[in-house]
Amino acid sequence: MSLKYKRVLLKISGEALKGKNDIYDKEKLEDVAKQVIKLTKEGLQIGVVIGGGNIWRGKLAGTLELYRIEADYMGMLATIMNALAFEATLRKLNFDKVKVYSSLEIKTVTSAYNYRNAREKLQEGYVVLFAGGTGYSYFTTDTGASIRAIEIKADALLMAKYGTKGVYDKDPNSHNDATFYQSLTHNDLVTKNLQVMDSTAATLSRDGKLEIVVFDIKGKDNIVKVAHGDIECTVIK
Repeated sequence: MSLKYKRVLLKISGEALKGKNDIYDKEKLEDVAKQVIKLTKEGLQIGVVIGGGNIWRGKLAGTLELYRIEADYMGMLATIMNALAFEATLRKLNFDKVKVYSSLEIKTVTSAYNYRNAREKLQEGYVVLFAGGTGYSYFTTDTGASIRAIEIKADALLMAKYGTKGVYDKDPNSHNDATFYQSLTHNDLVTKNLQVMDSTAATLSRDGKLEIVVFDIKGKDNIVKVAHGDIECTVIK
């Protein structure tokens, strides 16, 4: 089956890369990297945003009684660590066309974010990693992913969930009668209070006319499958 999209932004949670007792699992990192490499070689242009939840959670900040702003910047630093770990994994697999942009610049290992440069790199066949969130506190990585997807003119934002095939009206792990949605509108995310992404990200995606595809990353080659439109998922547009 041919690719469904020309350019996408893949949003992965940090937990999807987490090991049982460590912040990373080698097999999970390599599995995602191999799928991204495969799709890039097929001609798909891929930007990637990875959350920082495997390293830093806001809940811990509350327990430590830290101010929200400092806690948010710590979370942004966690996303930079994850981007570097993913970059290193790609290079270990002999894929060197990778570029890391960060909203919080760390000159030694990242480049300052510039949407024009990012678009050019994508056209050249690079996997482009976006780290550091928006660079501002009070915004989630979901919001950062929505903004970056719009800025690079992605055909879709692929939102990877871990163990859930898409969007339900309530938590399917807790409710046997949960209803699965194959398609939704951006307004549905807000009016139905569906916990897909934060309300800011949902509103930005609506205003930017950004298609969102929510799928389960937990499964063999599911990133490849969703890029080919060959998996059950929820499409929001």
